[in-house]
Amino acid sequence: MLSEYKEVFLEELAEQLQVMDEVILQLEQEGESEQIVQNLFRAAHTLKGSSAAMGYEEMKHLTHEMEHLLDQVRSKTLRVTGPLIDLLFQSLDGLKELQKDIMRADDAITDISECIRKLQAFDKSSKEMKDVEVERMTNLEPELSLNTKLKMKEAEDQGLKVYWIRIQISPDCDIRGARFYVIHSNLCNLGEVLYSIPDIDKIEEQGSSSLEVQFLYAGEQSGEELQEMVAALTDVTNVKLESVTTETEGSVAEEIEMPEIHIERDHSHKEISKTPTIRVNVDRLDHLMNLVGELVIEHTRIDEVKRIQKRQYSDDSVEQLSQISDHLYRIISDLQDSVMKTRMLPIEQLFNRFPRMIRDLTRMLGKDIELAIGGKDTELDRTLIEEIADPLIHLIRNAVDHGIELPEQRELSGKVRKGTLQIRAAHEDNQVVIYVEDDGAGIDPEKMKNSAVSKGIVSPEEAELLSDKEAINLIFRPGFSTASVVSDVSGRGVGMDIVRSHIEKLNGLIDIETKLGQGTCFKIKLPLTLAIIIGLLVKLDDQTFIIPMSNIAEIVRTSYNDIARVRGQEVILLRNEIIPIVWLHDRFNLSRRKRKNGIVQLVIVGSAEKRLALAVDELIGNQEVVIKSLGSYVGKVDGIAGSTILGNGKIALILEVSGIINQG
Repeated sequence: MLSEYKEVFLEELAEQLQVMDEVILQLEQEGESEQIVQNLFRAAHTLKGSSAAMGYEEMKHLTHEMEHLLDQVRSKTLRVTGPLIDLLFQSLDGLKELQKDIMRADDAITDISECIRKLQAFDKSSKEMKDVEVERMTNLEPELSLNTKLKMKEAEDQGLKVYWIRIQISPDCDIRGARFYVIHSNLCNLGEVLYSIPDIDKIEEQGSSSLEVQFLYAGEQSGEELQEMVAALTDVTNVKLESVTTETEGSVAEEIEMPEIHIERDHSHKEISKTPTIRVNVDRLDHLMNLVGELVIEHTRIDEVKRIQKRQYSDDSVEQLSQISDHLYRIISDLQDSVMKTRMLPIEQLFNRFPRMIRDLTRMLGKDIELAIGGKDTELDRTLIEEIADPLIHLIRNAVDHGIELPEQRELSGKVRKGTLQIRAAHEDNQVVIYVEDDGAGIDPEKMKNSAVSKGIVSPEEAELLSDKEAINLIFRPGFSTASVVSDVSGRGVGMDIVRSHIEKLNGLIDIETKLGQGTCFKIKLPLTLAIIIGLLVKLDDQTFIIPMSNIAEIVRTSYNDIARVRGQEVILLRNEIIPIVWLHDRFNLSRRKRKNGIVQLVIVGSAEKRLALAVDELIGNQEVVIKSLGSYVGKVDGIAGSTILGNGKIALILEVSGIINQG
């Protein structure tokens, strides 16, 4: 076993499976296209070769059977149909199962014999239909009228040669009828067109598949010359010539011994230029990121030394130290930016999984949903892309299952039958925001309250006091569900509380906006990376703590006299919103500093629907900090996300806001 190449093989396998997933879906949506079929064939062929080289016989066997069917599609002896698309998707699922086997161990434990049997059975049935198809193809040439036959005879008497010319017009051609007319005119300039099909009035101007047209042509050119001339015409992708005479006409025409011409047009203007790339082990990138983190810490220390020196001395050496520190800062910033970019991947890699998922779900649930994806180029740390996948899948499945109504229900509500699900990403304020938005039924606050009361999550009295926003946010409570029926798609015990906690572990936030009858939008905010964050340094007694800026909503100063008490809990009233106050001193057994002028510094932090005011002694300022784990000896501590080293060499703890909020 070539174990040293396994990692490279798995990377290629993941890429090719993704390509196949997208192309099969494209084949289904856009119809048969030479380029699409070729891309799919190429992916199957590549996998067949690489799996054979690695000794994965099951994968080689499966891709071989897929390739065999695709080759027939490519040679136009097999047509793309719904059953064929389903079979290709089933084969792809089989390949994904084999991929999991290879990742777990080298032995394949997935039984793919049924899938192979279906592929072979499909092949057999296609062969049985092949003769019928050939017969149909040979009968494509229409029966010529007496007038056309007389024209042929006249052309032969003049010493001209007569050909059937079959031409395929590219699916990329924007105006196919006009192109047919131009080709007809060009042939008329070269010789005489005796007959042509189809009727120009019946040609659809636009279409996703190639258009085949035929001309009965008489001219002086040899077959090679004529084929070369026709192939040079714009939007012609395939040319085939058959010589015909009045004696052979009516039987199968004599085919000229010349290669069929397939023309590869230059589509470079439609493609994004590719930059040379290399594959780098993720561990090496992580190590590089750690080294950059160390540099950030050391620079913070140098900066601290600079400030101390400036306070004590004023000679040239201090000025030089200041210049070195500034220069070093710029270099480290550029280096950090570059290293972070190497870890960044377009979120497209995550979004590309969803079209297939939506296709399968809509077919399973009998719904009609259009998926719109935006912001594919938005870049995010690859770790975050992997981690956010499960919460996003859960939100999407919920939107399809519970959010968007059945076509009949939508029609009764005055909506179009087809629902829309939008998934988009964008950079906002040094964060990445992902939206999952549907135009479904929306969330009913009253229904949420009733469900929460029936499940004992809140009492009837508490439910009465909840605003609509608070009622909707009940969806994040553990054990909450409004689904009346537990389906195979969602509602199987994994609730929105799990989604929220998963997002919070990534230092992210999730929020909901919904309108009854109009739809729901989930908004997820994520940091660009988990390795280095921007944090607000605060003082509690003599200890420095760091609050991630991504969790901070705002900072307010309030008089101690403005702090009220509700059921023993200190709160402030901020823009008609009651926000509980947490004295971090009490959490960490620190002494509360005596406040000047009775003013309290409050940092308003948020996680999901909850807001909390953290009382601190002093605000120092914000800076980039490198997150270090507390190590296995200390382990996980609720309310602490990690630690970092400050410029003075001391260690500061980074607060985990969601943990503090959950502690109440």
